[in-house]
Amino acid sequence: MAVTGSEVRIERLTRFLFNAPSWPVSILILVILGLLIDGATMRLGQMQFLGTLGFTLPALFAFLATKPAIEVMGHQMTWNRSAMLSLSCAIFGVIISLTALVISSPLLPLFYAISLGLTFGLRLLVLVAIADYRIPRMLPPAATQSLAGLLLGTFLFKASFLLLGIVLHLVFGLGFVMLIWAIDRPLYRAFHIRGLSFLNSFLAHLTDGSKGLEAFFREIGEEVTIPQVTLFFRREGKKGLVFTVPNVHPGPIGEVGGGNLPRCMQSGFSDLVMVPHGAATHDFNLVSEQEIGKLIRAVRATREDLTYDSRASTSVRYKYGSVSLLAQVFDRTLLLVTTRSPERTEDLDFNIGMTIMAEGHRAFPHIAFVDAHNCLAGEITYVHPGTRLALEYLSASTVAFDAAPTYPRHTLEIGQAHISVPFSREQGFGDQGIELMVARAGGQTTAYLLLDGNNVQPGVREVLRDHLLKQVDEAEVMTTDSHVVNTVSGRNPVGLKVPVEEILPFVEKALSEALGDLSPADVAGSTAWCEGVVVFGSHRIAQMASTVNTVLLFIPLLSAGMLLLAFLLSVLAYIIIG
Repeated sequence: MAVTGSEVRIERLTRFLFNAPSWPVSILILVILGLLIDGATMRLGQMQFLGTLGFTLPALFAFLATKPAIEVMGHQMTWNRSAMLSLSCAIFGVIISLTALVISSPLLPLFYAISLGLTFGLRLLVLVAIADYRIPRMLPPAATQSLAGLLLGTFLFKASFLLLGIVLHLVFGLGFVMLIWAIDRPLYRAFHIRGLSFLNSFLAHLTDGSKGLEAFFREIGEEVTIPQVTLFFRREGKKGLVFTVPNVHPGPIGEVGGGNLPRCMQSGFSDLVMVPHGAATHDFNLVSEQEIGKLIRAVRATREDLTYDSRASTSVRYKYGSVSLLAQVFDRTLLLVTTRSPERTEDLDFNIGMTIMAEGHRAFPHIAFVDAHNCLAGEITYVHPGTRLALEYLSASTVAFDAAPTYPRHTLEIGQAHISVPFSREQGFGDQGIELMVARAGGQTTAYLLLDGNNVQPGVREVLRDHLLKQVDEAEVMTTDSHVVNTVSGRNPVGLKVPVEEILPFVEKALSEALGDLSPADVAGSTAWCEGVVVFGSHRIAQMASTVNTVLLFIPLLSAGMLLLAFLLSVLAYIIIG
């Protein structure tokens, strides 16, 4: 089932996020703009130095004053943002004020006063969004540009301009306060979180890595108990391997929540840890990084009384519909790695994984079900229970459950490799880089390649797998689905920004090291029931997306109505005062 509604529309809003230009550029544009207006008004025989006095100087004052004013209140504001905000408001002011020269030059004081009121309102809206959602705290920095313009305007126009400007500040200020309340209220009523405060924390995460978002996620979160199946491999005189499949989602963004789940799981063990993707959607995002500790403790607790065995089966591939499944038995644990590549392979609902694991328990006590998460084609999707795709996953797994108990067991050897790559998070690679396990049993060698990233470009899995198959008998490519590579959108797959040809040498190195590391191994499987894990909760993402999109639908209408009312009140005030 495609997630083509509210959630996709929210993701598309990320195209409006951008970095502010360097502040010297903004200031240069501001000065040039003022000089051009000075020249134009002088040629028209209108007021001299309107550009410099009316727009450039107030904007420069606001640029210098806003950042310190914000920081005094304990928040951050870059010079680049301060300059861009001042420039943007100056441009709006110029457009509104010069409209008076087109209509009738005697209306210039009114239109300039309107521009100041709008500047005040716009700055207030922006500052409560990017700095501090509490309106009273943002009133002083929001008013710096418009009040400076108001004082300079008293030298440009008649004495009554000061009173008119004050009145219009109140009109536009009240209008924007009502607009801010209308934006903030729906999320607060539905989830008891402040929408603009959430936006403050989101932007703080983007700029300085703040984890303030986790407080909001914990507010909406709910406790769940989830199974986590783990294969523990040990070898005489060599480093062991932990292959663990968490049924939580490694998101939502960056290092917030479970975004860096693979690295955090690695920190809990001395052996190499491979953390492929289980069955979980964004509803099972961890609310904070602290929740990962619960997973680690639960998994480690199951390790204490395990009985190891040195046998495993060969790997067998099955196909049902669009689903391809690689199955291999390790001791009393059945490992299933599923994919639909080259068709879209994305998140599976938790209940699908639970159903498959429960069905498999008739044959094995432990079912390690892996969603290879290895083909990001088209819109981001979830696979929901009851759909055709869910039935294909279940049917493919059932075929393996029927056949796997009869697989012959052979002496097991494993080899492992962990390769750091010179690619950044922005290029689609998480902190764990490339991990690879090769398992040899019954004369067959199977390679399990794990890329620490959020899915891969279509076709990349096939190129990597074909390369592996030159030296092994069977192989599959998996990703961790780590959202540490995403700060905004879920679209930063492996292979998008780094061509697969540049990845191949590192995969070849991992395969060479793993094959060279092959040695006899014992294995034991366990199922840890991780209790009290706080996740986003069922359908929370969809509910939040629906609420936000409803707000977005009405914002243009509310804004237009507010501005029209403010303009009419401005004309009325001009008539009365003038």
